Amino acid sequence: MDELQKIWKRHVYIAKASTAFIYGVLVSIAMNFFWEPGHIYSSGITGLAQLIATLTANLPVQLSTALLIFILNVPLFILAWFQIGRRFTFFTVLAVFCSSLMIKSLQPITLTHDPIICALFGAAINGFGTGLALKNGISTGGLDILGLTIRKHTGKSVGTINIIFNAFIVLAAGAVYGWPYAFYSALGIFVNARVMDMVYTRQQKMQVMIVTNKPKSVIDCIQNHMRRGITIVHGAEGAYKHDRKTILFTVISRYEQPELRQAMTESDPHAFVSIAENVHIMGHFYEPKP
Repeated sequence: MDELQKIWKRHVYIAKASTAFIYGVLVSIAMNFFWEPGHIYSSGITGLAQLIATLTANLPVQLSTALLIFILNVPLFILAWFQIGRRFTFFTVLAVFCSSLMIKSLQPITLTHDPIICALFGAAINGFGTGLALKNGISTGGLDILGLTIRKHTGKSVGTINIIFNAFIVLAAGAVYGWPYAFYSALGIFVNARVMDMVYTRQQKMQVMIVTNKPKSVIDCIQNHMRRGITIVHGAEGAYKHDRKTILFTVISRYEQPELRQAMTESDPHAFVSIAENVHIMGHFYEPKP
């Protein structure tokens, strides 16, 4: 059993490292092929790095965007090491290092200077890479670390901080390149967030209602596949045959939908399952530690 656990952990680590490299390639394509030629700023720390690189372009000592992305993340690495966890920090450093390295190494190809095309395609590629990284349990650094730290200690999100920070980036884009570019950058930030949400499904909650006559089998199977609480409603009755039923309620993430489907196939393939999407949660909802 210990040997199987070691093999599984090794497999997980290799998958995370591969994802970090893929993320690095995708963000470098977004940066070198679209954002830089189109004068589009990204969101978060990457956008701040672009801004500093632009403002210091005429100074004797020039700092590249790739180097600045890593430097600006160093204080956040330290915060993550002490507040979140060492394994999380290791893969975050790896993801940021891969992105900085690939941005520096990948030779830019100017496909177009059209700012709308550059904003849309750059954001879509970067959003896909970020969502893929988050889906595989690694962070891309930046404000993610700050958000996880604040949520860990207060239980609150940092949506306001993200909005203020990205509003600053958008205004900076307008001041440096002209106000139309502020709107192009804002468009890119919006598309980036939407694509990331499409790929990263772990944060999307779904309420599941199961009507079954095998409640014990269903409960045992679901809880073997995922760590979720279940509420039992006894004494339900089918209107057609008037047979006795049990109703089970639980909430899962969209990411866990395949596990739920597998659990239902194993326990009661004839059960009636209804799923309501995008529910809001008040109270405790277990989330795996990063």
